Amino acid sequence: MGGLIASPVALIVLVGLLVLVLVLGVLLLRTRRQAFGTPLERATFGTLHTVSLANPALREGLSRSSAEAALPYLRTLLEASALAITDDKAETLGWDGDADQHQPDVRALAEDVITTGRQQVQSHSQLGRCDHPNCEVKGIVVVPLENQDSIIGTLAAVANSTAGPTLLRATAEVARYVSGQLELAELDESRARLNRAELVALRAQISPHFVYNALTTIATFIRTDPHRARELLLDFADFTRYSFRTAGEYTTLKDELDNINRYYRLEKARFGNRLNIKLQVAPEVLPVVLPFLALQPLVENAVRHGLSGKPNGGTITITAENAGSECVIVVEDDGVGMDPARLTEDLDDAHLSGAHVGLGNVDDRMRSVFGADFGLVVDTAPGHGMKITLRVPKFRAGVRAS
Repeated sequence: MGGLIASPVALIVLVGLLVLVLVLGVLLLRTRRQAFGTPLERATFGTLHTVSLANPALREGLSRSSAEAALPYLRTLLEASALAITDDKAETLGWDGDADQHQPDVRALAEDVITTGRQQVQSHSQLGRCDHPNCEVKGIVVVPLENQDSIIGTLAAVANSTAGPTLLRATAEVARYVSGQLELAELDESRARLNRAELVALRAQISPHFVYNALTTIATFIRTDPHRARELLLDFADFTRYSFRTAGEYTTLKDELDNINRYYRLEKARFGNRLNIKLQVAPEVLPVVLPFLALQPLVENAVRHGLSGKPNGGTITITAENAGSECVIVVEDDGVGMDPARLTEDLDDAHLSGAHVGLGNVDDRMRSVFGADFGLVVDTAPGHGMKITLRVPKFRAGVRAS
């Protein structure tokens, strides 16, 4: 199955971070002294540590709250009297430090940067008369924050030293780093929107393939076995409530298995002894978090494409094992199987034809959440059933069950 390609934005951010460390490290060498390591090691450590503190806010995107949270750390990198971030309309989103009497000057320079796309530098004498007593500001540097080919805001450094080439270059490097983090934040949001869209598509796919059969099966028991009809109806209600819930993109393995049991009881009522399921789950992996509705579509695929076409039906076996930092989940059936080349073709056309759309959807979401190495591994052959393996990391930042 196809996977995701490593984002070029991430590579650009990494290169930019290295350049930032080198540039700011040289500057910090001149002023900072600590009790361990060489001067270069101390400066490098200090820069990396400060950058890491600014990261969480920047990865939330460009806003007043993120600017105010990140600016104190960014100002430490430049050792400026004040540091400001504006939006693409030159409105100040955050200001950290002194000399706020120069905010109008920063906004005027930011407007020029946004209009021309070029960084702006002004000395104290060029700023005009400052009525603030004992003002020590000697220069302001304003550089663009960019996302691809557009300017999304500006970064302004207000300095008590001359706004020369060194400050200009250092501010530009910090702005390049900030721009990279903001672009990654946008990619994170785009990925989240895609995951939500794929989940909506998967829920829509559940309805025509399952709801009708489940309700028809329940209807057949209303007169012959009202008690069982009631139990199946409750299972159906719980199944749909879980499948169409709106809370969160992730769930635990336990909750996913509970929903599979509801699905199995409903399908068992329809297929009778032609359908069986076996669970072999290590208790310690039940709290593992995985994408919502990651397993049920695999079981549904096994029923629809593997066992329903087999005269005597068969068995679906679900195993979940502890594998160090990962949980390994296998969904296997002894159904009719299929030609691997045909499966690949079906998955490529899944969004058009609807064939095996559940497999393609789960594969896409696993790769999107955990990385390109965590897609589905499918083993199948005509007459030999199908085996689907998922590797789920036990921990991944930002992945939490609701």
